[in-house]
Amino acid sequence: MAHAQQTVTVQRPVDDVFAYLADGTNNRRWRDGVLEIERVSGDGGVGTTYRQVLKGPGGRRIEGDYRVTAYEEPRLLGFEVVAGPVRPVGRYELAADGAQVTTLTFTLDAQPKGIMKLMGGMIAKQMQGEVSHLADLKRDLEAGGGRG
Repeated sequence: MAHAQQTVTVQRPVDDVFAYLADGTNNRRWRDGVLEIERVSGDGGVGTTYRQVLKGPGGRRIEGDYRVTAYEEPRLLGFEVVAGPVRPVGRYELAADGAQVTTLTFTLDAQPKGIMKLMGGMIAKQMQGEVSHLADLKRDLEAGGGRG
């Protein structure tokens, strides 16, 4: 199983950070590999689905649609990728550290199947790259992203 995890401290209230993450259309603001994203069903809670196109190897466009699997405002947001060659499950765990500070942990896990098992090392490296984008989320939120 491939696993990646990253934690950051964001100088914003936990409710703001959760709301930003729960709106999947914000992914383009902090994940440079997201080319397109739109909500296609649901109201943001469990079962909400997003159509997502990602930048793949060699600049190839790949599907990365996902569905929200856990929504416990403001402490937990979970999802599963439902389209694409690798289908990780992920979760954002949030904790208030005072009124204006949030500790955020992003975890991704994937169980490659079939021929994708041969690419386990590359998949783990890509997943680590994904969770490392939390630094970009932190910058965007602390600069005022996600307000109003």
